[in-house]
Formats: sequence, C-alpha cells, structure tokens
Amino acid sequence: MNKELEIWQFAAERLKQNESLMLLVVAESSGSSPGRQGFKMIVARDELRGSIGGGVMEVGLVEQAKLRITNYELRIDAEIIEQVHQKNSPQSSGMICSGRQTVILFELNPSHLENLRKIILALENNLACRLEISNLKFQISNLSSENESQTENFHFEKTGDIDFFYEEKLGFKNKLFIIGGGHCALALSELASKMDFHISLFDDRTDLNTLAKNKFVHEKKIIESYERIGEFIESGKNVYVVVMTLGYKFDEIVIRRLFDKNFKYFGVLGSRAKMKTLLKNLEKEGFDKKKLAQIRTPIGLPINSRTPAEIAVSIAAEIIAVKNSD
Repeated sequence: MNKELEIWQFAAERLKQNESLMLLVVAESSGSSPGRQGFKMIVARDELRGSIGGGVMEVGLVEQAKLRITNYELRIDAEIIEQVHQKNSPQSSGMICSGRQTVILFELNPSHLENLRKIILALENNLACRLEISNLKFQISNLSSENESQTENFHFEKTGDIDFFYEEKLGFKNKLFIIGGGHCALALSELASKMDFHISLFDDRTDLNTLAKNKFVHEKKIIESYERIGEFIESGKNVYVVVMTLGYKFDEIVIRRLFDKNFKYFGVLGSRAKMKTLLKNLEKEGFDKKKLAQIRTPIGLPINSRTPAEIAVSIAAEIIAVKNSD
C-alpha cells in the first residue's frame, strides 16, 4: 500500500472513533536533516503511523504531540517547531547531522474527517490534490490535470511570529513517461514503482511479452506510431521522460516530437556513438545546440551496467540525482 495513503487511512479510522490526533509534517528542511519536506506522521494516544525522520528528534516531538492530545491544558490547534541538528545549538534536537527542519504540529479532530476522505479518494484513484495548513485551517482542494504538472510540490512561509502557511501537492509529485516497453523498461518500471512517480508506458507493438508482464506502471498506451508521442506527454517541472525504443530511428522520431517541450529530465537509451551521430545530425538541421545538450545520453550513471536490471539501476539513480538536486 502507498505509505501516504496508509497514514491518512489510519487517521480517518481513528477520527471515526471520535478521537483527537496530532498530525506532524516537515514543512521545510535543509542540510543533513533526517526529515525531508513533506514527511508526515500521525500520532494517536497509543499508536503511530509514518515518520518525520526518526531518531531522538522524532521521539521528542512524538512525546510533545501525545501531551497535546492527552492534556487539555496543553491542547493547541497548530504550532510550528524549529529544530537545529547541531550539537552546540541552543535549539539543538540532540542530533549532530548539521541540518535544520521546521515541523508543523496540527491537531486533527472529527471535524476534519470529510477532508481526510477527500484525500483518501484522490490517492486511491491516483489523482493529485492540494493540502493547505495554517494556524487554524486544514483544507483540501482538487487539482485539474491541466495545472497539475505546473503546480509546486511544496510551499511554506512564516507569516508572523507564530503564524504560518503550508501548501503541498498530495499524490504522485512526479510523472515518469517511459517510451518503449522492452526488458529495460520492465526493470525500470519495477524500480520506479517504489518511488514517488506516476508511471506511464508507451509502445507501438501490441504483442510485446515484456509489455504484458509489466504490472508496475499506472498506465499503458499502445500507440499506432511514435509520430504521435507528443500528444500524450506534456511539459512540466516534475515530468521525467525516458526513451528506450526498439532502435535508433524510433529514438529520433521521439526526440523530434518532444524537442520543443520542457522536462525536468529527458534521457535516451542508446550507444554513445549512435547517439552522438543522431544529435549532431539534428544540430546540422537547425535544432538548438544548447537544448540538444540537455538530453541525457547515454542514459544513466556510468556504472558499467550490462543487464536490464543494472541498466535500470543506473537510470533510476540518475533520475533520483536530478529529482533531489533542488
């Protein structure tokens, strides 16, 4: 089960029992902080779901959260706690990993159940939605497919000494489009399915064995020709494209059809010599040299990979490096 979905389902079940819970969210982080922006935890009186980074930092915040929901005099609607992970800092969390993070503590009660149901419905149907949290607000709104790829994954700001605003796109924050459904695509799909990607797979072959075996993607499309690939893939700051078609001429078609779009990652599987020739020929035709240089090929990190599984690891590692480079 999707870990994010499991957290919200747990919260909804407890709220149905008329309990109060504490939602912990990492609103921002920097350096080597153990938690990363968007990490979440639900704290009930007797049980937990999720994590905001682990270690003594998490233990301390869990204890604070339990006090808030068990001691009426300490109850709060929401607050933010800033932690510095340095040994000699006056706000030290007890960790020495040289980072910092801001954690939101927000009390959930049965009045929030309807919004949790909206979250669960969206996640179960692979739809994105927007979560907004402030001092007194917990709100969910839908995201249309039209603006989903252009929406920032996170936004956090302090609007006063104790006032804040946090916004997050829930659901899959990144889209991975794999063009070509062979053995390498199958291996990459399996790896990527364990990460935060909505995966779409395209091929022009109807009887491909590896396409039939691929149970890891969220969407498969058989298209009559790669000439039409541009109709199915939109530009976006959270869009990743991996091209691994049957051969050189199909790779060229895909590059031509997607060249004017903007992606976070655009990689093509192919030999160094062939891809160098392909890109040089496109440059001679007038394709922008700077934009051609942004196409990652040979694709993946240079780890001397040979098998489809090894190639998939090298590609996934490169994608992760790009995704986490901000």
